[in-house]
Amino acid sequence: MPSNLIFQLIKKNAVVRSGIVACSLPPKSHCHLRNGYSYSTANTAHAVQDQEQNLSQGTGEKKMSRAMLSYLERAREHEAFIRTEKENFQIGKRHLANMMGEDPEHFTQADVDRAIEYLFPSGLFEKKARPMMKPPEEIFPPRKAAEFDESGRPFHSMFYTVSPAYYKTLYDIVEQIQGLNAFEDEMIKKNVTPDPDNVLDLHTSDWISHRDLEKKLGEKLRDWEYEYFLSTFERLVLHPYAYQARQFVMEYRIPRASFTSSLTIPELQFDSDGRPFITVKGCYRKKARGIVTLRGNGSGIITVNGQSLIHYFPLASNREQVIFPLHFAGLLDKIDVEATVTGGGTTGQSGAIRWGIAWGLRCFVDLKTMEAMRLAGLLTRDWRMRERKKPGQEGARRKFTWKAR
Repeated sequence: MPSNLIFQLIKKNAVVRSGIVACSLPPKSHCHLRNGYSYSTANTAHAVQDQEQNLSQGTGEKKMSRAMLSYLERAREHEAFIRTEKENFQIGKRHLANMMGEDPEHFTQADVDRAIEYLFPSGLFEKKARPMMKPPEEIFPPRKAAEFDESGRPFHSMFYTVSPAYYKTLYDIVEQIQGLNAFEDEMIKKNVTPDPDNVLDLHTSDWISHRDLEKKLGEKLRDWEYEYFLSTFERLVLHPYAYQARQFVMEYRIPRASFTSSLTIPELQFDSDGRPFITVKGCYRKKARGIVTLRGNGSGIITVNGQSLIHYFPLASNREQVIFPLHFAGLLDKIDVEATVTGGGTTGQSGAIRWGIAWGLRCFVDLKTMEAMRLAGLLTRDWRMRERKKPGQEGARRKFTWKAR
């Protein structure tokens, strides 16, 4: 399709921001032009003033459009903002080093993170919500550069969509689909059907996240734009010949982290009778602390502090918590469990034993079952604790009854 026709279609269906450039250059960068000229943002203030004077007086060798002037002005503002943030960061880092009694000249980012964690301890579970102190270039997204000719007209045919990289990606997806359709038509003419074994396997990867896609494209995307991006890609991957576009699809997918590579599974030990066993220490849940030993070649006997499971935990819900990992792995009648637990209540003790059993079962199951246990949440430690009572109120959240009179 000709580029001018594409531009007309995009312009017809897009929101045109007349006279305003939606992106700016990074600090000390240049905007190279096709005709050999370049506009630098290193000294944009004088460039803007000079060009405005040329526009008003009608003089000057090279005149820029108001769109280009707006572009340079936005670049200057962003450059000044980043420069100010960098200066504030350096000042804050020196103050932080003095508070910690260390040399400010050799105070690294690792030292900053350690000092923030020490001075501002946070019980928030989400790491992104905890206090932090990072360089400005890591917090504020970079501004992508755009290219203009000497009259201020953008080179990119989709510039006036405000998100040219995003719409260019959608256009590339459509091109891939059209190419696969043409290939499918050729195969139909030859009476060749798609091979069911040759498919695009996406089980080991996930789609790029909203935030990562914004970093990749250098543009701010709304939620509906990201959802439309995923739905468009789904149309591509559902094509019977989608495996031919594997390289293009994998550019927007992130491989899943290998669970087995991040964990070191201990080796089984053997007792005097030749039975394999593994002991798991540090089984925590609320205020309960326990040690769990799993023995293979057993018959499903579970003892807690020397008592049978049904006598130690009268409630069925607590017993179900203990046996759930064994039932999930299909080893309920093949593993014997010996648990020693102290502190806490029945809920905390059953939760501690459950995690210890699941953690020890890694030595008895294959990698596929281990991954299924991870997805089921059995290998994730539950750090939740009872919230303490607050002074001046009846409980952690409950308030005393207030009476007007």
